[in-house]
Amino acid sequence: MRDYIPIEKDSLPEQFEIDLGEETFIIGINYNASYDFFTVDLYDANQTVIVLGEKMILDTPLWSDLVDERLPAPSIVPMDEAGQETKITFKNFMVTTFLYIDDVLETPVIPILGDEENG
Repeated sequence: MRDYIPIEKDSLPEQFEIDLGEETFIIGINYNASYDFFTVDLYDANQTVIVLGEKMILDTPLWSDLVDERLPAPSIVPMDEAGQETKITFKNFMVTTFLYIDDVLETPVIPILGDEENG
C-alpha cells in the first residue's frame, strides 16, 4: 500500500517539510481557482528552489519530464487508486485523488513451467 501526503486543501497555499528517501525536502502546494488545478513547488532543505509550479496531472509522476539529480526518489504521483477519476479537481482532491509516494515495488508474475492456468 502506498503512503499519501496529507494536504489541507482548504488552507492552500501550504508549505511543509517531508523526508523522501534519505533527504529532506520542502514542498509547496498551490491551487489555481480560476482553472481548477494544483501545482507543486519543490525546494531542498535549505529552501533553494529545485522546481516551481509543477502542475499535478492524474497518474503522472511529478517532475517526470525533468532530469535533475536534486529531485527526490521515490516518485510522487497524484493518483486515484480506484481508477474512477479522469482529472484532479478541488472537489476530488484528498477525497478520491491523493498525492502518493510511489515507493511500492510491484512484483512481476513469473510463469512456472507446467502451470498453464497462470501463464
